[in-house]
Amino acid sequence: MLVASADGEAQAFDMRETAPKQASKNMYAGNATQKASGVLSIAVPGEIAGLYKAWKQYGQLPWRRLVMPAAHLAHCGFKISPYLHMQMVKSESAIMADKGLRDLFTSNGSLLQIGDMCYNKQLGKTLRAISAYGMRPFYNGLIGVKLIKDIQKSGGIMTMKDLQQYQVRVREPIVADVMGLKIIGMPPPSSGGAAMVLILNILAQYGFPMEGPSSLQIHRQTEALKHAFALRMNLGDPDFVNVKNVINDMLSTDFAKQLKKTINDKTTFNPNHYGGKWNQINDHGTSHISIVDCERNAVSMTNTINNYFGAKYLSPSTGIVLNNEMADFSMPAKRSKNVPPPAPANFIHPGKRPLSSMTPTIVFKDGQLKAVVGASGGAMIIAGTTEVFLNHFARGMDPFSSIMAPRYYHQLIPNVLQYENWTAVTGDHIEAPAKIRADLQKKGHVLQSIDGGTVCQFVVQQFESSCSGELIAVSDPRKGGFPAGVQLLRPTAHASVRGRASN
Repeated sequence: MLVASADGEAQAFDMRETAPKQASKNMYAGNATQKASGVLSIAVPGEIAGLYKAWKQYGQLPWRRLVMPAAHLAHCGFKISPYLHMQMVKSESAIMADKGLRDLFTSNGSLLQIGDMCYNKQLGKTLRAISAYGMRPFYNGLIGVKLIKDIQKSGGIMTMKDLQQYQVRVREPIVADVMGLKIIGMPPPSSGGAAMVLILNILAQYGFPMEGPSSLQIHRQTEALKHAFALRMNLGDPDFVNVKNVINDMLSTDFAKQLKKTINDKTTFNPNHYGGKWNQINDHGTSHISIVDCERNAVSMTNTINNYFGAKYLSPSTGIVLNNEMADFSMPAKRSKNVPPPAPANFIHPGKRPLSSMTPTIVFKDGQLKAVVGASGGAMIIAGTTEVFLNHFARGMDPFSSIMAPRYYHQLIPNVLQYENWTAVTGDHIEAPAKIRADLQKKGHVLQSIDGGTVCQFVVQQFESSCSGELIAVSDPRKGGFPAGVQLLRPTAHASVRGRASN
């Protein structure tokens, strides 16, 4: 979570999960399936602690008032949305294999359908306790005891001491100036902030404003992205790995100028050209929210349990669906021919936080809030967030068009350029133009269409005077989301809030 006050002062709340104390570098013995799902894939949860700490510092409303709506939804039920149902269908075998998930998402042996009500009364009880007593019941109380008992009964290694000793890290954000904008991003163990700044600094060498999303611009953007991915796997938890030199390089305009010289407008290259030494970790899932209040304080927060339905395990005693964040660590493995080895900076260690692609971002201009942006979508988040930023600030597109434009993704390894070609749950069809695809293929890119991608949340403040400007909020229709806002009357200015969605 990034929190920025209206005067530009910002903090980064790192509530990333940690490896349990009984975890070890070789704990999976090469068995990647145990790292991907099941109780051994669960890392120590940190979100409740992080939200509580941020509330203690910044909150004005009572904690109970903030948590009770979630408890109400769990207890009284919510309708299965089209996007949730799509992921339920894709994960049906895993849902059927876990009693807790099966009881939650099925009826009479079949998956719930779109519009059906879903109830998690046990989670409702858990959230009511948290609403009344804060984080204590979870980290040092009955909820934690029940959770640990469930996990250990199923073969997990997490203990009460893991919960009791979890700590939120409040870190200095990534800060950079690009295009006359002050960009505030998330520091390690997130790789998103530094990677986004590196991409923007490379592209700045070509000059702004950029032309529309032409094949040449997409090519340059992709080449810069490949350089960012080559460097990001040198990052890790700064409490365990010295990442200072890597971060300094990724934020350096001189370093970006050197990388720009390696980009050829007529061709792309194999991964070795970009200097990447390590294989990539493909993190998953996530949700993102971008928030601006009437005083122009801002929050950009990305949260996740990693894959859809996390570890594919629901704690029966608490109703909590557990994460599989251990999958975001690198795992020692025998090196295959022509495949880089896993990154030691991201190996498992007790208490360590895994590398992340999350890219929550807050933008200021001339000392005033300009935008809040971020995305869900696992390893694609860096590309998706950067593309929305470029669409608006470098290409001059309005906020809604910036979100709706087709996106392109590259993770260096495999050496494949993915492009969107799918119909979202709202009925919007999103597809990269055929001419751009053909031009990219001529430059040597190996293209692959994907029926998915990132889901971005974008709030922009547009100024017409020195007072607070109008807020335009866009929730990406790819997931069926929509923005929420109210009109506010202040003594000094009238700030209207309007939202745009696909409908």
